[in-house]
This record gives sequence, C-alpha cells and structure tokens, in this order.
Amino acid sequence: MQKFYQAEIMSRQVALGIDIGGTDTKYGFVEKSGEILSKGKFSTNTNDDIIFFIADLKKEIKKALAALPEQIELIGIGIGAPNGNFYRGTIEQATNLAWKGIVPLSRLVEESLNAKTYVTNDANAAAMGEMLFGSAKGMRNFVVITMGTGLGSGIVVNGEIVYGHSGFAGELGHQTVNINGRSCACGKKGCLETYVSATGIKRTVYKLLADSREESVLRNIGFNDLSAEMITGEALRGDKIATEAFEYTGRILGIKLADTVYHLAPEAIFLAGGLAKAGSILFDQVIFQLEKNLMTLFKDSVKVLPSGLEDQDSSILGAASLILK
Repeated sequence: MQKFYQAEIMSRQVALGIDIGGTDTKYGFVEKSGEILSKGKFSTNTNDDIIFFIADLKKEIKKALAALPEQIELIGIGIGAPNGNFYRGTIEQATNLAWKGIVPLSRLVEESLNAKTYVTNDANAAAMGEMLFGSAKGMRNFVVITMGTGLGSGIVVNGEIVYGHSGFAGELGHQTVNINGRSCACGKKGCLETYVSATGIKRTVYKLLADSREESVLRNIGFNDLSAEMITGEALRGDKIATEAFEYTGRILGIKLADTVYHLAPEAIFLAGGLAKAGSILFDQVIFQLEKNLMTLFKDSVKVLPSGLEDQDSSILGAASLILK
C-alpha cells in the first residue's frame, strides 16, 4: 500500500501524537526534540461506529500534512485515549466515548494511515510526555495525576510505565474515598474522581452552596453552565465558596496520595489538568494533608509539583512519546 505521506532524503522525522477526548480529538506532528511542527483538533465523532471517526481522522491528517511547508517522514502514531490498553491496542469499555465494548483502535488506524500505531490511556501518555519533555526528565520513579472530567494517573517505576497484567494498572481515580459516597460513572460509589476532578469540584461547590448562606458569585450559575475554570477563577479572586471547594478537594487528594506513596515511594507526584491551575490554593492543602498522613519514614520524601508541560500541548506530546521513546 502506498503511503499518503512521502519520505524524502532530507525529510524531517516526526511522530503523530493523538489525544482522543470525549468532545474533541487533538493531534500534532512532533519531532524528537519535542518541537510540534503542526497541530490541530476536530470533533470526536459521536456516532457509535468507529469507522466514521477513522475517516475523519484520515481526512484531518492528510489536510495537515499537505499544509506543512516541508517534507516529513511519519515514523509512527501514538494515541492517548480513555481506557486505552497498551498491550492490546484497544479502547475498552470507555464510559465517556460513544464507541462501546472493545474497539481495536491501533489496527484500524494502522490500516487507514499505514503507520505503526500504539495506544495507551491518556494519563499514561501524560506521564510519558512528562518524562521525555517535562519536569520529570531524569526521574525514574514518579506519578502523574491528571484532573480533567475524571481523574487519571500514570505511574512510572524504574523508568517504565506500569501497565500491570491487564494493561490497566494505575486507575487511582477509582480508589474508594467513601463506600457510601457519590455515584461514579463506573458504577461504583465514592470513587476519588467523583471528588477530585472537574466534575467532582462542581459537585462539591453545589454541596457547599446548599449547606451555607455564604455570598458567592457561583450561586448565580446553573450546574450545567458551571465549569472548573470558573471555580478556579473565583477561587483566585478570593470567593469563599470556591476557595473552600479547592481546600476540600486538596484534602481528599492529599490523603489518598499518602496511600500512593506507601505503595510506590515515588520521587515526585505531578498534578496536571485544569484544577492544577489553582496553584497554591490546591497544592498547599494537598501537600499539608499528604505529609500529615505519612509515617515518619516517608515524610518529606516526595515532591508535589505542577506539570512542566503546557496544558494545550501536553496530551499531544505525551501521545507522541509512545513512538519517540
């Protein structure tokens, strides 16, 4: 099969990084240095037939390649996606995508784009990107926590992503905080991501508003119109409800990260995603609760840091890292 891209003697080698989200799919052509030559996004097809998504992806990539001013050689494709299984190249039982069951994504993309393709979950991709291009350079043991619609986690031990026997190791977002707690999309109750995520902090805000008469700009915003970005903005402006929501979120995350330290003894834990933009309002509480819940042996042994990658590019760099590493 003839490739739709053309490799020349003086071509630049790039990996294509793709981040599949429930709303949008982002992509970019990344050099080994981490430079992104071109990037774009398109709507993740909501049709339950994956073939429509593959067709849209091929159209987007062909258009992006044609717009590049130089010849490139595509050496492979890395994809980060919810419930991505690195071992099998599949997306499996994803709750926030229209494609149900087990989707053989790497095979379908390889057949369409004629390039070697690897798939992993989005948090593992973020950890790979942090290790290659971010603040985890030189680290061999660390954890990345991604706080988006849900809570994802990528675990690196001895310089390698931990996939476990099934390929799904590291689902820290589904640790139990409260067995009788908030309902989770996974079917359980009280999962960490129902408290620590963009969705979780919205639920926290509305619980605080219901239990308090405190004045807050957030009282004038309906649940479906409220976003984590709005809550972050109001917290940074001193809104008491928004600030208390972040303190509550940080308290729960810090306590559960203490368990992670006991299991893994990492050098650092990186917090990424929209909630991390609250800065010290979140980080101070996370660090305080983490240290408070560690035995003496582990105290002051773990750094809690923001991601070293720009939010808009981290998912692309992380996915491309599957090829570049």
